[in-house]
Amino acid sequence: MRGVRALKRAAMGLGLLVLLAACDDEGEPQSEPIRPVRVAIAESATGGQTVTLTGELQAQDTAVLGFRTGGRVVSRSVNVGDTVAPGQILARLEDTTQRNTVVAAQAELTAAEGDVDRTETDFGRQTELLERGFTTQQRYDVALQAFRQAEARADAARAQLANAEEALSFTVLYADATGVVTAIGAEPGEVVAAGSMVVRLARDNGRDAVFDVPERLIATATPTSVIDVALVSDPSVVTTGRVREIAPEADPVTRTFRVRVGLSDVPAAFRLGSALTGSVVLAGTEATPLPATALTTLDGEPAVFVVDPATETVDLRRVTIGSFDIARATVTDGLRDGEIVVTAGVQALRPGQQVRIGEDG
Repeated sequence: MRGVRALKRAAMGLGLLVLLAACDDEGEPQSEPIRPVRVAIAESATGGQTVTLTGELQAQDTAVLGFRTGGRVVSRSVNVGDTVAPGQILARLEDTTQRNTVVAAQAELTAAEGDVDRTETDFGRQTELLERGFTTQQRYDVALQAFRQAEARADAARAQLANAEEALSFTVLYADATGVVTAIGAEPGEVVAAGSMVVRLARDNGRDAVFDVPERLIATATPTSVIDVALVSDPSVVTTGRVREIAPEADPVTRTFRVRVGLSDVPAAFRLGSALTGSVVLAGTEATPLPATALTTLDGEPAVFVVDPATETVDLRRVTIGSFDIARATVTDGLRDGEIVVTAGVQALRPGQQVRIGEDG
C-alpha cells in the first residue's frame, strides 16, 4: 500500500510540472524570425508589349507575263534570277502565220491605194469636163462614187494591215519594267495558250516584308506603326518599314490576316524570299513593371507583398496584371508610385510579418 501511494504522488507531481510548463509557454510565446527580402520601388511608365512575328521578303509588285496569243514557243532568253530592263525581249512564239498575214494585208493595201489613184484621176477629169459642159452629171456622180469606194477600201486595208502587224507583235514577249525573274512557266518547244504564265517578274519598284498576323493584333497594325525588320539568318541586318496593306479577309485555315510592310530602305542582304522577323511595340497604358518573382496569389488572384517602411512589416495586396512572361510582369492597377514591393522571398512571407530589407531572401 505504501508503494501505491508513492506512485500516485509521483504521477501527480509529474502532471503538475507539465501544467506549469504549459503555463510558462503560454505566458512567453516564442518570437517569429525576421525575414530578409529583396525589394523594388514601384515606378509606373507608359509602354506596351513588344510583339515579334516571322515573315518573308516579297516584291511590292509582281507581274505574271504571258503572250496575248497562243502558239509554240521557239525561244526564251531569260532564266530565273535574271535581271531584266523595260523593253527587253523575254520569249518568242513561232510567227510564220502572222508574218504571212502581214504580207497579205500589205498587198491588199497596195492594190487599194492603186484603185484610189485611178479613181481619183477619173473623178478629177469628170469634174473638169462637167465644169466645161463636155460631160453629164451622171458620169460625174459615177466617178465620185467610185473614188469614195476606193478610199473606203484603202482605209479597210490599212486597218487590216495594222491588225496583222499587231498580231505579229503579240508573238514577242517584252519586259514592261525593271525587275527580277522569279519563275518560268514555259520552255522552248511548248505550245502555250493566250495569257498563260511564261515569266513571273518581281518588279523593282519596292520590297515588302509580309507577315501573317493574328486577329487580336490587327487593330494595332496601323500605317503609323513603325516596324523593325531584321534578317533571321543575320539579326544585325535591320531596317524599318510601315504597314502598307492589310488583307480584308482572314486566311480560312490559319485565321490570320496577311499584312504587307513597305520597307523604307532595303539592305543588299535582303533577297526575295528571305526569312524576316518584324517587331513592333503595341500601344500601352500606364503600368508598373516588376520582376515575375514578385507575384504571389490572394484568393486565387494575383497579389504582391508591399512593405510598410514605418513598421517594416508587409501587407499582401491584390493587383491587376497587364502582361506577364517568364521574367517580368506589368501591374496596371493596385500599386502607387514610390511603394516598396517585395521581389524575392515572397513564398516564406505572411501578412503582417516583419522583414529586413536589402539582403537576399
